[in-house]
Amino acid sequence: MGSSQYSHLKQEEGKVALITGGASGIGATTARLFLKHGAKVVIADMQDELGHSLCKELDPQSTTFVHCDVSKETDVENAVNHVISMYGKLDIMYNNAGIPGESQYNILDNTQADFEQVIRVNLVGAFLGTKHAARVMIPARKGSIINTASVCSIMGGLAPPAYTSSKHAVVGLMKNAAVELGHFGIRVNCVSPYLVLTPMAKDYVKQYEEGTLKLYSNLKGDVLKPEGVAEVALFLGSDESKYVSGHNLVIDGGFSIVNSGFCMYPQ
Repeated sequence: MGSSQYSHLKQEEGKVALITGGASGIGATTARLFLKHGAKVVIADMQDELGHSLCKELDPQSTTFVHCDVSKETDVENAVNHVISMYGKLDIMYNNAGIPGESQYNILDNTQADFEQVIRVNLVGAFLGTKHAARVMIPARKGSIINTASVCSIMGGLAPPAYTSSKHAVVGLMKNAAVELGHFGIRVNCVSPYLVLTPMAKDYVKQYEEGTLKLYSNLKGDVLKPEGVAEVALFLGSDESKYVSGHNLVIDGGFSIVNSGFCMYPQ
């Protein structure tokens, strides 16, 4: 995607997208980008004030907010129904909402309550979003469902047990849904970013400063930002990716392919 990277993505024009966790971080950045390229966007989040403020900042004519706790089926069902009542269709479902949980890497220090809460938000939320998106996409015989997973979906030891478990499971959910929903022309994919510089990451990684984070990356000269994830979500939501389904698109600058303990090249 070069300087004219989006001239061919104007197929977003007229599409309708629902983004969970869309009031801040990756979700808010994706909402801005989708709107820039002609999509109608519904932001679903528990952060009511941030969500309403973002809609006012963007375009109130093309962006709306709906309160949604993705761990509650009634909320997710209501969010999808809101989209249909507003715009008559749902083209892109972006299951982006997620939480990191406790920053406890020792399994003995992890509580059952926290583990289950992370699973409810990260996995059950993606399941409910996929289920209710499918409910309205199947009759239309088309649609794109995108889940935010993580580089932790393919690796261990990078995050606490609950987060890693939830993201592995999200990929399994995506693959199963891609097989089932592909018969109706619906594509299902995951975007799996490496560590992204968002406010939520501050509590997760002490070395939050941009310069320090570069030490973790195999790809030197840059760090992954929310815009980089949003651009991939734009691709997966557009007709440019019309034959991409069942794919876990990892955005990590090659981090996951390097064993730093045995690598012959200086890191």
